[in-house]
Amino acid sequence: MTAYLTVENLNYHWGDICLFDDISFGINEGQKTALIARNGTGKSTLLNMLTGKMQPDSGRISFNDSIRVGYLEQSPIFTGNNTVIEQVFDYGGDVADTVRQYEQAIASSDENALTPLIEKMDALGAWDFEQRVRQILSQLHITDLSQRIATLSGGQQKRVALAALLISEPNFLILDEPTNHLDLDIIYWLEDYLTRANITLLMVTHDRYFLDRVCNDIIELDNRQIYRYAGNYSYFLQKRQERNESMAAEVDKAKNLLRREQDWMNRQPQARGTKAKYRIDAFYDLKQRAQLTPEQRSIDLKFEAQRMGRKVIDAYGISKSYGSKKIIDEFSYKFMPREKVAIVGPNGAGKTTLLNMLTGNLAPDDGYIETGETISIGYYKQEGIVVDENKKVIEVITDIAENVPTASGSMSAAQFLRFFLFPNELHYVAVNKLSGGERKRLYLLTVLVRNPNFLILDEPTNDLDILTLNVLEDYLQHFNGTVIIVSHDRFFVDKVAEHLFVLDGSGAVKNFMGNYSEYIDWCKADAALRREQHAEEKPKVIVESAKPKSVRKPKLTFAERKEYESLETQIAAATTRKKEIETLLSGGAPLEQNKLMELTSEYEKLSQELDDIEMRWLELDEKNG
Repeated sequence: MTAYLTVENLNYHWGDICLFDDISFGINEGQKTALIARNGTGKSTLLNMLTGKMQPDSGRISFNDSIRVGYLEQSPIFTGNNTVIEQVFDYGGDVADTVRQYEQAIASSDENALTPLIEKMDALGAWDFEQRVRQILSQLHITDLSQRIATLSGGQQKRVALAALLISEPNFLILDEPTNHLDLDIIYWLEDYLTRANITLLMVTHDRYFLDRVCNDIIELDNRQIYRYAGNYSYFLQKRQERNESMAAEVDKAKNLLRREQDWMNRQPQARGTKAKYRIDAFYDLKQRAQLTPEQRSIDLKFEAQRMGRKVIDAYGISKSYGSKKIIDEFSYKFMPREKVAIVGPNGAGKTTLLNMLTGNLAPDDGYIETGETISIGYYKQEGIVVDENKKVIEVITDIAENVPTASGSMSAAQFLRFFLFPNELHYVAVNKLSGGERKRLYLLTVLVRNPNFLILDEPTNDLDILTLNVLEDYLQHFNGTVIIVSHDRFFVDKVAEHLFVLDGSGAVKNFMGNYSEYIDWCKADAALRREQHAEEKPKVIVESAKPKSVRKPKLTFAERKEYESLETQIAAATTRKKEIETLLSGGAPLEQNKLMELTSEYEKLSQELDDIEMRWLELDEKNG
């Protein structure tokens, strides 16, 4: 296999903290690799080194000279006053430069320059470049190509940066939290794109469904070392658990042996021979192994929320509009003690507006809200809070509460920090020394430590590492109060929420009884049912009137009408082939292993394609009215 990236003997210290201790790994052509580590252990530092923004203390990083490398930063920063289309062309590489030079030559009628540019356009396959640009931008819900980059939100700029990266078609993609701030339909599209594309990938993400479906190789950075797992996220979980169990057994064994060796060390005279020196060196190595800390956390720990009465929060016909745009339209609901609900919908649909009305931070235009007397709200907001940067981590928590109530008593602030993966050595570190993810985690703790009984979390998963998310999910599942979450993290929503409030942007709020995966399955089934009903409808007889009629403007463009008609043919063909494969797989005739694998792979691909086609058909059908 062709090596795309080679990292050898990398070392790096951040102050007194060692982040990388002689780590080595490589990524080969075709591998789709995820980098997993806790916040603060060096993920962003490693990516910055790979992209040349930082240098290691020692070691070597090398890329294959024949490949193009593309990098998507977690929070892209654009300069200048470019429009969307200009920005994308600036990042388009050789293809975009060639297209730009060709258009300039056409405009200036420079025939001498035109001939070699035509040949270059042929060689690069650049004739449909602008069409591909517009197609990808459209799929990422970027429609106003003349809009200035400076006027876009952070999430919109992330989508422009992603579009520019994909359009430049690099061989090797490095993605830092690519799903942050993306709507779920865009995440699905990106997931499908990366799965099908013939590219090599290194990615940092907390989105576990995304990771599980896209990546086939996982690198874990833990205790300054690299551990590799040749499989997806589900495989990683299994093997990591085995590694932790093995490590815990080794640590226990080392501790028992250490007691005996410590006695020997205490009895040794000052002058020691060569044999004794060998044993002394082995003692210090043993001591280091005995001090390793495999992940140990009680999943049975239950946190006690403040007592809550029967009345929680009741909403009566609340509505909110901004100008002519209806955000929330006559929403009524009575929240119950200990229920857990997720609010889902596209960006701008009104999720945060609804939260702010429920918490009293925003007055509704119509309707009213009643809050129970015993309700104590803990509200985690996307924008975070301002904390004294010079304070120690443990001071931030103890300033709020010295102890956190649990079902069996209480735990100290230090124990609470350890439960949420802040080791002892970070308790007395100043806030300004923390990584971005560690700050987010600390902010989350300032909400939880107040012991609320009505907890609202607005995008809590952004910038948190996977290990912290596992702890947070554990906490919420045992939380003895009411929970509302807003999140684009499908895994997180599935694990925590019992039902959904679905916002579609029209102002309506639909209550769906089930988790997010069940809701997606329902949407697909509903789309299939509507398609079948549409196909069964008989054509209506149109009686011509003698009176002149006003010309009705078609709702679909010519291209959309042709696409709409072709989709039904595609659906019928894909459905027929699926049934054929089902017959072959379920038939009595034995199949060779290669043929069985080939049919299974084709069946899975057809199922995904059929889902995509049906969703697109439904979109056009709704537009067609």
